[in-house]
Amino acid sequence: MPETLTPGLPPVAAFEDLDMPEALLKTLAAQGVTEPFPIQAATLPNSLAGRDLLGRGRTGSGKTLAFGLALLARTAGRRAEPKAPLALVLVPTRELAQQVTDALEPYAQALRLRIATVVGGMSINRQAGALRRGAEVLVATPGRLADLIERGDATLAQVAITVLDEADQMTDMGFLPQVTALLKQVEEGGQRLLFSATLDKNIDKLVKMFLTDPVTHSVDPSAGAVTTMEHHVFHVLDETDKKAVATRIAARDGRVIMFLDTKRSVDRMVKKLLASGVRASGLHGGRSQPQRNRTLDWFKSGEVTALVATNVAARGIHIDDLDLVVNVDPPTDHKDYLHRGGRTARAGESGSVVTLVLPDQKRDMARLMSDAGITPRTAQIRSSDEELARLTGAREPSGVPVVLEVPQQPAPASKAGTGASGGRRRSRGRTRQTETPTQQPGAARSRRGGDQATSADRPRRARTQATPEDRPRRGAAAASASFNGGSRRRRPTT
Repeated sequence: MPETLTPGLPPVAAFEDLDMPEALLKTLAAQGVTEPFPIQAATLPNSLAGRDLLGRGRTGSGKTLAFGLALLARTAGRRAEPKAPLALVLVPTRELAQQVTDALEPYAQALRLRIATVVGGMSINRQAGALRRGAEVLVATPGRLADLIERGDATLAQVAITVLDEADQMTDMGFLPQVTALLKQVEEGGQRLLFSATLDKNIDKLVKMFLTDPVTHSVDPSAGAVTTMEHHVFHVLDETDKKAVATRIAARDGRVIMFLDTKRSVDRMVKKLLASGVRASGLHGGRSQPQRNRTLDWFKSGEVTALVATNVAARGIHIDDLDLVVNVDPPTDHKDYLHRGGRTARAGESGSVVTLVLPDQKRDMARLMSDAGITPRTAQIRSSDEELARLTGAREPSGVPVVLEVPQQPAPASKAGTGASGGRRRSRGRTRQTETPTQQPGAARSRRGGDQATSADRPRRARTQATPEDRPRRGAAAASASFNGGSRRRRPTT
């Protein structure tokens, strides 16, 4: 932790004690936000006063409003010129960008501030248009923002407040060089707020480069473990029994997120669950952004009860009243474990994290739990055990295959009347189909079975010109390029 030279202001007990516009206080009350969470109470007095800030708090602790209220209050009354936002929020993933935008929108509207969101996987021309029309607040992933700057559709010269949200994940994903290049373009002497669930050497590097005498707040224990969260390790006999256990948990009465290592394993699990009668859908880097948005909408509405995902969903996804996360494949890093588990037990609610462990994974799992500062409850579990049902609500699936309705674009006029392509039945622009990888337009298959990210999700070597996405590059002005698919060293990512 960096040493703060100038003492920070003390925490407040209520939002009314803060120097914020009346419109923000009214909107907080209208949104049902009555008391500040600890990280908000600790950081807002200093961020509203213009101090640089380093905030550490686990996912779900209220970080978005902690930086968002200060950013909006300090931007209120100003008007952005075309292409020149006044405040910037950098985030690592598209999903988190949308979540931040949704969370801040009511408060921005109350202050008549405009928010633009720029991420890969969506129309860059529409995003450029939003910036040309003017937006005081910009929420962005680094890669897409770099593309817009390169095209001349955005400038950071007037950004007076910069937020790095989930900074540790940005560095883990390889965004550090690009984030550094972007931060060098913002207004000199501006305010910088850095929020992270964990602090490491890379975060320390950013702090030393860009924060001036920051006030440091660490609300939660450094390991990030949540006291309202129960941790269970289920030792299973073999791969077959693991799949049976996972299927019964997925069939529970209630929603569940299930994490697997690779895109291919996610797709296979979804296919198996749908065939057995579980309303399931997959989320990973091989899905297009509209598909990912649709899957999340289904899960939030209850249309889908089992969300099967790679680490793409481990950060930036907020689902109300989610009480169970299952690691079908154990994570390889304790930080991944904490962020997967952070999808439940949010904002003081309770929840459980269950990890299925094969015999040859016991030692690695014990080390991971030790690194995370967690002492889990362990049990030897078979799919038929009553203990499984008691702890997770697991039950036998119905066995009646599930068919989901997926919105489709109407067929081109030249093809009208030709019938359903590939055996599908078209009706009023919708297709009834089981959601499997072979039926999903645009769903990418990995050649080697690993969760090899699309160009929107992780860095690879540049080879040819390609559609810009939200990926790290060697600098903010680097040319948009596709990735080298021949790289030998790969690790599962989103």
